[in-house]
Amino acid sequence: MEIKQIYTGCLAQGAYYIESNGEAAIIDPLREVQPYIDMATTRNSKIKYILETHFHADFVSGHVTLSEKTGAPIIFGPNADPSFKATIAEDGQIFPLGNVKIKVLHTPGHTMESTTYLLLDEQGKEHALFTGDTLFLGDVGRPDLAQKAASMTQEDLAGILYDSLRKKLMVLPDATIIYPGHGAGSACGKKMSKDTVGTLGDQKLHNYALRADMSKAEFVKEVTDGLLPPPAYFPLNVQMNKEGYESIDKVLAKAENALDPAAFEAAANETDALVLDVRNQQEFAQGHIPNSIFIGIDGGFAPWVGALVKDVKQPLLLVCDESRLEEVITRLSRVGFDSVIGYLKGGFEAWEKAGREKDTVVSISAQEFASRVSTTPAPIIDVRAEGEFESAHLKHAFNLPLDSLNQHLSSFPNTGDVYVHCAGGYRSMIAASILKARGIHNLIDVQGGFGAIKNTSLPCESTACALGN
Repeated sequence: MEIKQIYTGCLAQGAYYIESNGEAAIIDPLREVQPYIDMATTRNSKIKYILETHFHADFVSGHVTLSEKTGAPIIFGPNADPSFKATIAEDGQIFPLGNVKIKVLHTPGHTMESTTYLLLDEQGKEHALFTGDTLFLGDVGRPDLAQKAASMTQEDLAGILYDSLRKKLMVLPDATIIYPGHGAGSACGKKMSKDTVGTLGDQKLHNYALRADMSKAEFVKEVTDGLLPPPAYFPLNVQMNKEGYESIDKVLAKAENALDPAAFEAAANETDALVLDVRNQQEFAQGHIPNSIFIGIDGGFAPWVGALVKDVKQPLLLVCDESRLEEVITRLSRVGFDSVIGYLKGGFEAWEKAGREKDTVVSISAQEFASRVSTTPAPIIDVRAEGEFESAHLKHAFNLPLDSLNQHLSSFPNTGDVYVHCAGGYRSMIAASILKARGIHNLIDVQGGFGAIKNTSLPCESTACALGN
């Protein structure tokens, strides 16, 4: 028996490859499926099942394409109603895999079709549990994403999740290995651990939601408390996972459309395409196409695209290193953004050589920032998340989380310098690009973010301050 976790840091997502005696099962595959096929081929195994824990909201799964390419059936748990051919398993149903077995445990609550898969070893002993978004390390799945589809409140779903955890999962042996669907950084939970593998016994000791003395009312209150609004793309990804989608091969072929500077500019002017620049943040600062938006490929790229670009059908034009074009398109497709219509041939260097207009972002070191604001106070905007800000922040900074930036554009002074920072410089450059695209140009980015600022002489505190106070 072999278990391989294929973890994708950008999405904080875990897919799984299980193999026994020449047969393999894939759990929650990503959209680009060739790596799973190659893995099975290399190991002389045949993919027998494609197991889905639920209709994912935060990424587009590869179940449809993988089934088309391998002939393996797609398996969902009870209550699933996909638009394509699939096996809807019964609670407790067993699927043989070589010398081991996979048992279906229906665990509704995160969604009503949510299902975990229990791996029974060669002796029939409970070995591992693939929990999807039902149970994470340190947390459980949020119960608010499926309330509309289930015609229930988030409190109703949380109550169902409480029963699923206690009646189906917590009764398993403490030594059962837990393989979750996500880790820290995912928007699918609040308190997820950075670890990606654990045991049920450890979760009973340290996961707040699995306390033995916890009543259902306490569970519902704690699980629903402090839930932030889900990213706008979540319902669209659910729809794609439920109804099917275009093969990533076709998405790549459509997107690999090289445009010289003149054609690129014409495409930007003649369509409603968004120019997305995915280079390094300092490269963007030194020069970029006016009104383009920066979201760097070397960061939380796909989730930030999903959070900030409200429509997955938005046409996109890319500015990127051509050697990474396929990676960019693939990562966009993971969250359902399939409408790339072309890329700038030769990159931004070709744009400059063609003599076309460019813009820049003023970006200074943390030391220079400290020197400036110590002598001439100015507005300081911290675009980190609220929890990061409350943990520690500059004494006179205002907190304006990046994902809510568009709702507060009127709060920005249109005269005088305004300084923008995040934790390390990635999100502040995204914010700067959005502000400049909206006509706000009097901003200065702080390189290295709060990580560098806290090493200066500027005073910090940990009491939250609201914008405008």
